[in-house]
Amino acid sequence: MKLDQLLMVLLIIISFGSRAQITDKHKEHDQHMHKNYEVGLANSLVYFINGKEVAYGLHLHYIHYISHTKFGYGLGYERIFDEHGHNVFGVIGTYSPVNSLLLSISPGITFEDGKSSEPGFAMHFETTYEFEIGNFHIGPLVGIAYDPEDYHLGVGLHFGYGF
Repeated sequence: MKLDQLLMVLLIIISFGSRAQITDKHKEHDQHMHKNYEVGLANSLVYFINGKEVAYGLHLHYIHYISHTKFGYGLGYERIFDEHGHNVFGVIGTYSPVNSLLLSISPGITFEDGKSSEPGFAMHFETTYEFEIGNFHIGPLVGIAYDPEDYHLGVGLHFGYGF
């Protein structure tokens, strides 16, 4: 099984598994998932599909959750520590279909260190399952991204602080 197929299966399992975890008590509190704001970071192992390379990725974000909805928006930055110095600045939109599961989309601008070429368009899709510990949350993430040079897949760990 190819890595991208494995990640897709993992994403489906996380989505269905999280739905099965909801009890009646959780359904009552489905809207209460975060504070109004979150700062977070994600560490991930990134695989470039065309380049067949693996690198470390770091994602930082700031999100505002819209009161009494399952939506949020914010800003993000991704850095992949590879030979190219991959950087992305983007806007983020989030949606939580069920408590603790977040789906995110982030269009942005990508550029590489030391390249005089024009910045390009990038698009990130990510899903995260969070376990809350007070104002902190931690959980696994799976994502896929497009930029003009390549597609990349990421698997990692999300840390966030809500306030």
